[in-house]
Amino acid sequence: MSQTPFDTILAGIADGSVVPYLGPGVLQGVRDLDNGEAMPVTSDELIIAMNGGKPMAPKLMYEFPRAAMNIELKRGRSAITRFLDGLYGARRWSRAPIHDWLAGMRPPYVVDVNRDTQLLDSYAETPHLLIQGIARMGGTEFRFHLYQSDGSSYQKVTPDSADTSLPILFKPMGAPRPGSSYIASDADYVDYITELMGGFGVPAFLKEYRKGRRYLFTGLRLTRDTERMVMADIIYDAAEPAGWVLIPEPTDKERRFCERKGLEVIDADTADLLAAAGFAPAGLDAELREEARLAGC
Repeated sequence: MSQTPFDTILAGIADGSVVPYLGPGVLQGVRDLDNGEAMPVTSDELIIAMNGGKPMAPKLMYEFPRAAMNIELKRGRSAITRFLDGLYGARRWSRAPIHDWLAGMRPPYVVDVNRDTQLLDSYAETPHLLIQGIARMGGTEFRFHLYQSDGSSYQKVTPDSADTSLPILFKPMGAPRPGSSYIASDADYVDYITELMGGFGVPAFLKEYRKGRRYLFTGLRLTRDTERMVMADIIYDAAEPAGWVLIPEPTDKERRFCERKGLEVIDADTADLLAAAGFAPAGLDAELREEARLAGC
């Protein structure tokens, strides 16, 4: 009997040949443990949360980096950092099902373009390396911070001193810990993507490790150039074909882009992946699917 795509994907994640690549949609259904509020996940939700609960001008609502650039120009870059630290570092959030699943699987390499800390929590007791994206910083030729965890705390290390046998967590858009840094505004993305293309956004050991890997994208829509440019550089030197993308009701634009990148589009979502793995949380599937569908994730 031939394998289904999910059989192949799950086997590859288990043996490390397939790399999970997590987008915002994996956080659908996450809620504040103190007040029950849903975590802002989509671009629109993030913009409204950043703007004190009110929408911004239509041209700024196009995407979060554009809105963040506007706030930065008016109130300074530190205003964006304070907002993101408050959102992801100061509040207690319920766990996303995929992060509980990954905590059990602990793949050797995971890319997470969200800015929350749930992936870090999944590996909290497991020694690992963490690569955190940075932008517009002087005094370094690189566009990343590199940390090594011994299973209890992080220490900043250099690429030459890092234990490259450990699992690798790549948070290109940053996180509030272990050191607060983010890629958020248009200016951040311009700098970061330029340096990614030049090879300065990824440690040399990861450039070697990622050669020939395939990827499983989940929770990520590919309708905007920003997400597509980051993704294309992060998966450089991928296998041919490069992997799979879970997109419910994909657009023609998404299908064409994925075809050019050697990615097979599967009309499914994160809940389908977890169900195939036997990990779908009972009673939550329908709610999460509907929230993801309505949010376009």
